[in-house]
Amino acid sequence: MNIGIVCYPTHGGSGVVASELAIGLAQKGHEVHIVSYAPPFRLRAFHQNIFIHEVDVASYPLFKFPSYELGLAAKLVELAEIHHLDVIHAHYALPHAASAYLAKQIFNARRLKTVTTLHGTDITLVGADPSFRRVVKFAIEKSDGVTAVSHYLKNRTIEEFDIRREIRVIYNFVDPGRPAQNRGLCAREAFAPKGEKILMHASNFRPVKRVGDVVRIFAQVRSQTPAKLLLVGEGPDRPFVQQLVGEMRLGSDVHFLGEQDQLEPLFFCTDLFLLPSEQESFGLTALEAMNCGVPVIGTDIGGLPEVIAQGETGYLLPVGDIAGMAAKAVELLNDPAAHELFKTRARRRAEQFFDAARIIPQYEAFYQEIMNS
Repeated sequence: MNIGIVCYPTHGGSGVVASELAIGLAQKGHEVHIVSYAPPFRLRAFHQNIFIHEVDVASYPLFKFPSYELGLAAKLVELAEIHHLDVIHAHYALPHAASAYLAKQIFNARRLKTVTTLHGTDITLVGADPSFRRVVKFAIEKSDGVTAVSHYLKNRTIEEFDIRREIRVIYNFVDPGRPAQNRGLCAREAFAPKGEKILMHASNFRPVKRVGDVVRIFAQVRSQTPAKLLLVGEGPDRPFVQQLVGEMRLGSDVHFLGEQDQLEPLFFCTDLFLLPSEQESFGLTALEAMNCGVPVIGTDIGGLPEVIAQGETGYLLPVGDIAGMAAKAVELLNDPAAHELFKTRARRRAEQFFDAARIIPQYEAFYQEIMNS
């Protein structure tokens, strides 16, 4: 198949999944055309059968704001004509699914199909904005096929947008072979020179991620056992988090690592991953941690219960239960046998349920189903 994949190039989950899907499809012989405003960070290296196209956005004095949406639609039409695309796969509802629909109407060919994958904030945040709500609903209803990354997100989309069409759940995925390539790249003693336990959090530092809770959980853990905290990412809450770390006098034990293209090396330095978000439609970083054998302490919301097996690969507690999360973290860190068992189960669950070799064929079958409809 000739597949166009539209995605954001940034460190968010939708861009990561789109990039990894492109790699997997290309390895199976499909021709994949990535369309975005910059090369996705996971696709900076060469990959056979993957072609990257940057969207040109025209700027005229008449336009107060350049129109990325129209530039994207025009690029998709061009690619459909030149490369005979069979499917345009839009990751994230806005503006990608809307632009894909417009491109299909301009191209005016029945054989060109559009698929939209909903990732989370396109429904729970952007889609909840009244100014975008009707456009999101329209884009979903006009796609030839729609998938969601969890049953939670599927159900929430149906309820909030009164969707009456099928939404197929296809989980996010990981490559079980990748951790082996990154083992040993992180020097644990650089972060924990005295053998302290290491906790980690990675996100875009938005309020919904509750990074302040991460710091408070860590403070309680540190008061009971020597520990260090790795904070990975950038975002609007970083200044607040830095201030909180200073106020709690944790500075020497907290490492701000900024954005990292690959998390696997850091996971091999980590004993526990913390994800106390108030919203997670799937929890891709939690899955990536589990793929490296790292147990997760998180919140029992959204799609996280579909990823983390409670009491087996980690613990899920109510949003804001800082004391409870800290207690479970200390309990696990201070019980080497239990911690080792959780690590083994975490890795096994990632392999059994979220292996790319299991998930990518589901996308291939869905494309074929849509093309034959």
